Amino acid sequence: MKPGTEARAGLGRGMLLLMSVAAGLSVAGNYFAQPLLDLIGRDLQLPASTAALVVTVAQTGYGLGLLLLVPLGDLVERRRLAVTLCALTAVFLTVTASAPNAALLLTGTALTGLTSVAAQVIAPYAATLAAPAERGRTLGTVMTGLLLGILLARTAAGLLAGLGGWRTVYWVNAGLMLLMAVLLRLRLPALRTTAGLGYPALLRSTLALFAQEPVLRWRAALGALTFAGFSVLWTAMAFLMSGPAYGWQESAIGLLGLVGAAGSLAASVAGRLSDRGLVHRVTGAAAVLLLGSWGLLATGGSGGAWSLAALLAGVVVLDLAVQAIHVSNQNVVYGVRPEARNRLNSAYMTSYFAGGAVGSALTSVVWGAGGWSGVSALGAGLAGAVVMVWTGERVWQRRTADRTRTEPEPAAELVTPAP
Repeated sequence: MKPGTEARAGLGRGMLLLMSVAAGLSVAGNYFAQPLLDLIGRDLQLPASTAALVVTVAQTGYGLGLLLLVPLGDLVERRRLAVTLCALTAVFLTVTASAPNAALLLTGTALTGLTSVAAQVIAPYAATLAAPAERGRTLGTVMTGLLLGILLARTAAGLLAGLGGWRTVYWVNAGLMLLMAVLLRLRLPALRTTAGLGYPALLRSTLALFAQEPVLRWRAALGALTFAGFSVLWTAMAFLMSGPAYGWQESAIGLLGLVGAAGSLAASVAGRLSDRGLVHRVTGAAAVLLLGSWGLLATGGSGGAWSLAALLAGVVVLDLAVQAIHVSNQNVVYGVRPEARNRLNSAYMTSYFAGGAVGSALTSVVWGAGGWSGVSALGAGLAGAVVMVWTGERVWQRRTADRTRTEPEPAAELVTPAP
């Protein structure tokens, strides 16, 4: 297929699997540091508050990439964009791997976050290739890959750090991202959409979507609050598990990603339920589960078998709820304007990861002031806000539907026959 033409071949299982793996590996680089914060801090002689900034910087860079790079999918050929971003991510991972000090570590992390938005180019790419009746399932599959990348990054980081130090983690991921760039170039069909806009106008139209689309505003708020809570948990987890309550090593902390990976099942299920018209019920049920998860997590800070069991259960429930909300949000947002899918995804995901950056930044402050109890209160407050926003959206939907039903039909225009 020639570059610049739109793909018509559909989305087979092999291609969907490749796109899911590429999405997972792309985003994984932003999360390797979470179980390694204590180890990185000791190696580079950083205080805990500075080490925690590694997560914040990664998410900030990712947010900028979502705002500045993802809209290019509506302007340039998408395969070329995805391949370029994967290759650049490999380069920047090597910068992080070889960093001798905090400044270069944070620079490499920020640049990796910026280009790892290849995952968010791939998601609307897959949605466009899929049949409309299978869009939810397709998104659920890609998001499952992305979630596994986020969660298993922690497991892989812990295991690889135990074998060769924290730098080994980034060297290995750099090699895998280079491999993904090659495979995507060879396997993906070319796909171009024509927005008919220059780059500055494209960015302005992305921001304008917030003013034009109330559905986007509601779902962006839900996404930001949800991912803020997700970041609160996983930023604080390394400090809790390596602290006096548990005293775990980095390799053991990384294994917690396997527990959280159970929540990846929610992405596929939520996608299938969305295809059946149950997207709003899925969001509401997941919001309630998210709030309940913090009740379990709050009891997990004291150490001991029962606390650990509650902590692990809370991790599973929270990750399940977060992914169900996220896939539901994307399914709703992508349906607003199919011709502007990359810009909609950019607007939504920028809000999503801005929430994550705020959550991790708040965690570094709250942990120092209130420990795990303070972190649990922060997470529960964010989850409560998710429930409130979902309730507000449902009220708005009902009022909008009522106004639509009660609006009078426009009067038929009287036409006088010509003499």
